[in-house]
Amino acid sequence: MATRVFMSYDYDHDDDLKNALAGQAKLPDSPFEISDWSIKDASADWKQKARERIRRCQVVTVICGYYTDTATGVSVEVGIAQEEDKPYFLLQGRANGTCVKPKAAKSSDKIYTWTWDNLKKLIGGAR
Repeated sequence: MATRVFMSYDYDHDDDLKNALAGQAKLPDSPFEISDWSIKDASADWKQKARERIRRCQVVTVICGYYTDTATGVSVEVGIAQEEDKPYFLLQGRANGTCVKPKAAKSSDKIYTWTWDNLKKLIGGAR
């Protein structure tokens, strides 16, 4: 059975990265499935909805781009993953330039290079 992954990303700047990761999840040798439960509307209960969705996943992948540190929703989702004791990892979304961590990331959290082989290892727990 495939690992269910919650994907956190900067909705305003990194939608293309979300689509790329979702595409990789559809590859025949993919060991994971993406749960794209992004909450686009800032409703009063969006944080609770995010918590419920993160609870249903086995791991949280955080796609880091150039502005991830200003994406409030990403930081909230990382904080929820930490509170729920869900494993998560940060993925470097852009090959060029500096990708930044969300504010809720720990100083010890590493941003990992996004390659297909590396992604499969990370989702499998190699971090």
